[in-house]
This record gives sequence, C-alpha cells and structure tokens, in this order.
Amino acid sequence: MLKTRLFALLLATTLTAAFAADPIVARVGTQEIKSSQIAPYLSGISEQEKQTLVENPTALSQAVRTLLLQQMLLKEATAAGWDKNPDLQGRLARIRDAAISESYLEKITKVQDGYPSDADVKALYDARIDELRIPKQYQVAQIFISKADPAKAKTKLEIVQKNLKSRDFAVLAKENSDEPRSAANGGLVGWLAEETIQPAIRKAVTALAKGSTVGPIELADGNYFVKVIDIKEPRTATLEEVKPQLVRVLREEREKLNRQTYINQLQTQSPIVLDEITLPELLQPETKK
Repeated sequence: MLKTRLFALLLATTLTAAFAADPIVARVGTQEIKSSQIAPYLSGISEQEKQTLVENPTALSQAVRTLLLQQMLLKEATAAGWDKNPDLQGRLARIRDAAISESYLEKITKVQDGYPSDADVKALYDARIDELRIPKQYQVAQIFISKADPAKAKTKLEIVQKNLKSRDFAVLAKENSDEPRSAANGGLVGWLAEETIQPAIRKAVTALAKGSTVGPIELADGNYFVKVIDIKEPRTATLEEVKPQLVRVLREEREKLNRQTYINQLQTQSPIVLDEITLPELLQPETKK
C-alpha cells in the first residue's frame, strides 16, 4: 500500500515539476527503483490516463509492474544484441514515425478549450431527447434458494414461506439466500430497469406495489422470493444529468472532424497517386539472378 500511495502521489503532484525528493518506490531483485526512474515513462501518458491511474491504485500498480518487467526484458535483449537486429530496426523506425506523426496530428487538431458552449450542449440534448428516456426501474431485494441440494432447498423453502410475512425480509435473506453477495446486504440487489429483469420474475414484480413481496418463483436454477423496495417511473433524463456525456460526445466528434479536415487538406495540397499494378511486386520475394 505504501508503494501504491507513493506512485499515486508521484502521478498527481510531480509529473510536471522537479522532484523535491527521490523516494524508492519499488525493488527489482536487489535493485532499488526511485521515482525519478519511473517518472519519464509515466509522463508520456495522457492526462485522462494519469487521472485513471491516480483513482485506481490497482491499475497503477499493474501499470508500473508491467513497465518494470518491460525494462527487465529490454536489458536482457540489449545484452544479447537484439537491438541491432535489422528487422527490428525497421519496425522501430515505423513505430517512431507513426508516433511522431500521430502526436503532431493530435496537437494541431486539438479541440479548443471552452468547446462546446452551453448552447451547443442544449442543441444536442434536444436533438437526442428521444434517446434519453430512462425506463421504469425497480429497487429489489431477493432470497434465492438453489436447487443444487434438493433436501436443503426444500427445508429453506418451507422456512421462508412460513416466515415471509411475519419476519423481516432482510433477515430472512441473510439467513437463507444462496446468493452470497445480495444475502450479505439483506438480499438487496439494487435498481433494475424493467426490461433487464428476467421475464418470469418481471411479470411478477411489475404487478407488485412498493413494499410488497412475491415468491417462490421457480426458475431453472432455483426459487426466488422478491421484494419491491421502491419504484421509479419512466422519465427523460435532465440536461444536467447527461451534460458531461454530451460534452464528451461533442468534443470527440469535433476532434474527428478536425482530424479529417486536416488530412483532407494535406491530400489536396499533395495528392497521392499509386501505381496499382507495380505496387504488389513490392511484396514478392526477390528473384535470384
């Protein structure tokens, strides 16, 4: 955990500034790895990727572990002279050229700050309002009794049926449900859109009022008792609810447009003409003379 926190701190606060200190953040065998050795590699990732790693310590640890393993392999390959391999040199040249051109294209086609405007977002919201319908939702809890052990299932069914109306549903779920995750939460499954509920259960649930229970409902894997805790009627998502997604959509579309426009300009200025007959010969093996 200490190493993870150090890496998170490194990403969040020092990737764009000089290190005030140079702590040890990992070890590879007996070799100590300091923050200054890792930072140059992490500084090359996008701001979005950095934020993702800061918010997800597990992903951050895995990313650094992968980086260190790559460096170990690189050391072995270099010692073996593999970096001098002619085929590899060609691959590296292509990768370098692609990285440079893509990075340049990203720079010159970057979407300007402040885009889109509130008016742009509202226009997209109005245009896609039919796609922003939120269906009817049910907050449900369940007691699932598996058929895997028929004798055990019979006993549990009798217990739940006998006590369903007189005892607390959450307590019954904790004591009897064979689905461990929801059982630990008193049977709580959460909010489900109406169309995502299994048909046999949906038919029973949609006929219930808030606070009501139903069951047993027999399916192939077992029997279900279900309680409807709350209901949300269908509605249209508000502009504020979906604004971040709409902004992302508009920026992505503008970036694609910028890229395509610039590429079209390049091709207009310097048209590419290919000899479609001769070109395939480049892939043919050389004929021995």
